[in-house]
Amino acid sequence: MKKIIVIGVLAFAAFQSVYVVSEWQQGLVFQFGEPVRVVREPGMYFKAPLVHDLVLLDKRVLGTEPQSAEYLTLDKKRLLVDHVSRWQITDPLLFYRTVRNEVGAMARLDQIIAGRLREEIASHNFIDIVREKRESIVATVTDGAQETAGSFGISLLDVRIRRIDLPTEVQASVFARMQAERERIAKRYRAEGEEQALEIRAAAEKEREIILATAYAQSQILRGEGDAQAALVTAQAFGQDLEFYALVRRLQVYEAILGEGATIILPPDSDLLRYLESPTFVPQPR
Repeated sequence: MKKIIVIGVLAFAAFQSVYVVSEWQQGLVFQFGEPVRVVREPGMYFKAPLVHDLVLLDKRVLGTEPQSAEYLTLDKKRLLVDHVSRWQITDPLLFYRTVRNEVGAMARLDQIIAGRLREEIASHNFIDIVREKRESIVATVTDGAQETAGSFGISLLDVRIRRIDLPTEVQASVFARMQAERERIAKRYRAEGEEQALEIRAAAEKEREIILATAYAQSQILRGEGDAQAALVTAQAFGQDLEFYALVRRLQVYEAILGEGATIILPPDSDLLRYLESPTFVPQPR
C-alpha cells in the first residue's frame, strides 16, 4: 500500500514538474509570487512542483471589437463610431503585472482608444470625418495610443473605424431634412423647366406668326401680280379683237346658265340672246 502511495506521489510530482508551451503561447514561471522565468520558445520544460506556478499567455495577434460609442464632432454633431483594433503581447511579465489577462487588456485598450478617438473626432467637422478624414484620424489614434499601450506590455498594431453612423433619434430628423432638401431641389428644377418650356412655346408661337405673316404677304403680292397680269392680258386681248372677246364671254355665260333642263325668261331684244340668233352679231357700245 505504501508503494502505491509513493508511486502516486512520484507520478503527481512528475506531472506537476513538466509543462508544455505551444507555438502560439508564451509562459511565465513564478516562485511564491515572484517571477523566475519567461518562456518565449515552444517546447517541454520542467518546474518545481508546489513551488513554481505557471501562467500561459497568447503571443498571436489579438483583436478587440467593443460596442459602438457616441462621440461629438467639432460642429456639435453626434456620431456613433464602431472601431476595431489589433494588438499583441510583447512583454508578458509587464502585461501580467499591469492587466493580468486578455480581458483586462481589452478593457484598458478600449478606454485608451476611445479617449483618443474622442479627442480626434472633437477636432474635426462631421462632413470631413465622413468624407476624407477617417484614415488620418485612425492613424493619429494608433500613434497616440501606442505609447500608452506599451506601458502594459502591449504592442498596438492597428486601429480601424469599422462603421460611422448617426444615433437612432437623430436619423429620423436627418432623413426628413434630406427629403425636404431633395424636394426643394426638385421644385426648383420643375420651375426652371416650366420657365424654359414657356420660353420655347413663346418663341415657337412668335416664329409661327412671323411665318404666317410672311406667307400671307407673299401670297398677297403674288395674287396682286397675277391679277395685274390677268388684267393686262385681258386688256390686250380686248383691245386686239372686240368681236372675239365678246363672243368668248357670251359663250362662257351660255355654258354657265344654259344647262340641261334650264329655263330662262328674257325679253326678245336682250343682248344675251343676240349670238343665238346671229353668231356674227357684234353688240354696239351704248
